[in-house]
Amino acid sequence: MHGRHIRMFISWLRHIFKTAAFHLYRNLLSVLLRLIKHCQSAFNGKDEFCQERPGLALSSQPVDRPTPSVTLAVPLLEAPLQSQGCRPGTNIQSQTHGELNQRANSVAYNAQSPCKSSVPLIPSSIPRPNIYNPSAVAMPVHLTTLIPIVPGKQVKRYERHVIVKDVDAVFKVKKGPLDCSEELVTVAGWEPLTHPEGALFFYHPKDRVFTDADVRDPVIPAKIGEVVDEAYRKAHEAEIYMHPLVELALELIMADGEEKWGYYFADHDKRVVFWFEDHKSEPLLNNIRGVERKSHVRYALESQYCPYLLRLTYYNMDRRHVELFPNKRFLPENAIVNLKEIVMLAQAENITSETCLAPFASDEVDSMLGLVDSLMSSANEEREHSVWIVARFMRLFCNAKFVNFCGQPGARLDVDQSLYGKPNALPKCIRRFMTFTLFGSFDAQSKAIYKIWVDKTVVQPRWKNFIDTLTTEWNGYTIYSTVMLAVDISFLAVQSVQTQMPATVLAYLSTLCVLGSLVVSLVLAGQVNGSRRRSAKDVASFMEGMSSSMLGLESLALMLSLPFALLIWAMVFFAAALSVLIFRTADVVVISIASPVWFAILCLVTWLVLAANDIHVSHLRPWAVERLFRLIQT
Repeated sequence: MHGRHIRMFISWLRHIFKTAAFHLYRNLLSVLLRLIKHCQSAFNGKDEFCQERPGLALSSQPVDRPTPSVTLAVPLLEAPLQSQGCRPGTNIQSQTHGELNQRANSVAYNAQSPCKSSVPLIPSSIPRPNIYNPSAVAMPVHLTTLIPIVPGKQVKRYERHVIVKDVDAVFKVKKGPLDCSEELVTVAGWEPLTHPEGALFFYHPKDRVFTDADVRDPVIPAKIGEVVDEAYRKAHEAEIYMHPLVELALELIMADGEEKWGYYFADHDKRVVFWFEDHKSEPLLNNIRGVERKSHVRYALESQYCPYLLRLTYYNMDRRHVELFPNKRFLPENAIVNLKEIVMLAQAENITSETCLAPFASDEVDSMLGLVDSLMSSANEEREHSVWIVARFMRLFCNAKFVNFCGQPGARLDVDQSLYGKPNALPKCIRRFMTFTLFGSFDAQSKAIYKIWVDKTVVQPRWKNFIDTLTTEWNGYTIYSTVMLAVDISFLAVQSVQTQMPATVLAYLSTLCVLGSLVVSLVLAGQVNGSRRRSAKDVASFMEGMSSSMLGLESLALMLSLPFALLIWAMVFFAAALSVLIFRTADVVVISIASPVWFAILCLVTWLVLAANDIHVSHLRPWAVERLFRLIQT
């Protein structure tokens, strides 16, 4: 009994020691971790961990650090207003006209200035900007004419063609390392930026304004100041709420000697462009008819902004806002992920469907997938080249959604589907006659054309395959026509043929048809040059012109049918000439042998022609039986 109590005491004592050692170990570990953190704070700077938030006192609570941007907006300036002249959470609207015209003396901003943050700053709780302060803004000195534009055809960056001095002089490079700082210095607060494609444009970080106008001209900054004031004043009068990330783009337009300023606002939160007035824009709709709902036109507005959402189908591949001004933007990772999802869907459609709406061919989508995978290394980084790539691809896919009436009751689900009903075609009797006389090629070409020209829209992948097929066929027809021409000339040189007038006439007709097929093939091959093979704009213009002709698109089908049809007619006339020669000059034995063969070949060729025109003997049997039955009854 005594030994049992001793064992219980020893067990209890052992438990006490274990518990005490465990708590001591935890306390020592906690002290050690705190010491490590303290050392890190000492090396990295305490300001990184104890930064004072605006309007809050220092606290022991952890401070929320900025997170990567979820939009493609240029980050807001991060520094306090007093130290850098920046306005976090506010826009140009509350700036006075005098301030705008005195930017030359304001703080200069450049790519190395403290205003540029290593991480985009988009505060989670930011005050609504003061849109406009009527009492603080003076009236413009000059009359400002603002017109709404879209960031596509109406931004004439790619049509300016500034003439460079054609001077044959060698530039003198001064001694020492080349210093370009004087040319790249900011002018009146404007930063000169270079587009990935090479264009020069300017950005005012304080006012969030982009322009292609050369602000190095002493007059331009003052004019832009008045334009900005006017734009925000009218936006205030229209009672439009301006998100802090809204950007303003301006385009100087000279029309009939009158100076005008095109403008649009880009809202990165809603991913659209907008104006302070109601606006009807043909370039925005891009010749798409039947647009009636806001949910539909939103895709057009998003395509003008560009990201987040060719069929490459229509006239111009216009540049949009983020494509025009990709610099100083951080590329959100979710934008790359969204693009990859869209590209993968396009590839899946190309693989599994013959009537997919994907705007690119399968090999093009495969190349895009490789590019998108490489873009992941640029996520949440300020890399304008990667931003431009994502913006270009996203804009094309979003524009395809608009063209196909995505989300609307009449959405196009197949690439062959016409949203406006079947186009006006030739009368059925005329169509049948042309199909028969052209040996079925007219109907085949007509069907192929209507598959690549749907609702006045070119299906670019199909057009490329169509042209490649036609080129191969024309090359073959040229060879056949050359051989047939040699045969006809040789046939006419035979002495016995010259004495047979019908055979000679038929040989002449065959020769003329061969010449026609050869000439038409060469002309068509020359017309389908590199521009019409690759440029969607040139293809659409050509198709639009053919649609306006007397026969409509059937005229193009007739044109493309001629090489094949003329070659076949040349063979028919030659066969007729040979038959005349055989049956008029040969003896009875030759005729008795040749006649069955000639008849068999005629039957086979006739059967082939009828089958090509969807006329079968099995279909004629019920018709013949019915006619015979009626004849018997009568």
